[in-house]
Amino acid sequence: MAKCEVCGKGVVFGIKVSHSHRRSNRTWKPNIRKVKAVVNGTPKTVCVCTRCLRSGKVTRAV
Repeated sequence: MAKCEVCGKGVVFGIKVSHSHRRSNRTWKPNIRKVKAVVNGTPKTVCVCTRCLRSGKVTRAV
């Protein structure tokens, strides 16, 4: 599965519980985008979560 290359956020597993309390496995997937970013002075395509994009941890290549 995809992982954020900045913060390392990835898939989280848990249990979905219905109204009748039947339990089944489920996953929470991060919102990850492929973005051209400046890494070590050169533009490179990286997989980054949207939280890192919004908070300014990644400088996008123009």
